[in-house]
Parts: sequence; structure tokens; C-alpha cells
Amino acid sequence: MKQLQISKDIFPLGVFKTKASNILKQLHQSQRPVVITQNGNPTAVLITPETYDSLMEEKKFIQAVREGIDDSKAGRVVDDDKVTLILDEKFGNIGK
Repeated sequence: MKQLQISKDIFPLGVFKTKASNILKQLHQSQRPVVITQNGNPTAVLITPETYDSLMEEKKFIQAVREGIDDSKAGRVVDDDKVTLILDEKFGNIGK
């Protein structure tokens, strides 16, 4: 995701309502998030569906890494030899 440009990517709600089509076109062309404000305060951030999907995948990956680290710290691990035995029992001696 590209970085927000303060001078180009922040719109009051009223401006967004009247120029939504152009602002959404800008969003897709620039690939930068758009901030909508109400009474001078940010109330929403718009991103493309592709950016959203990418952020969700990244979040899932980071969570999986954190869980793996937590498991390792807590001793919830299986050594290499044990994993090999489990896989061999389930799938046979593949690749040997």
C-alpha cells in the first residue's frame, strides 16, 4: 500500500458525497488510501479491495508466526524425527 498524501488524499464527507466517483477513481489509480473526515476528524479510511485482501493475508501470516513462537516458548513442539515418523505412517516413505 502506498503512503497517504495529506494534501491529496483527505476529503471532508461533503466533498466525498459530491465527488465520490472521482475520488474512488483516484483511489484505484493512485493505490493510496483515502481518508474521509467529518467535522474535521477522520472517520473512515478507504482502501482498494486488493489492498484489503493483502492486509488480511499479512495479518494471518503474522498471527501464525506469533502462534508458532508462543508454541515454541511453551514447549509445544515436535522434533524432526517424530514428524518424519508421523508423516511416514500417514503417507508412506515418500522420497526415500
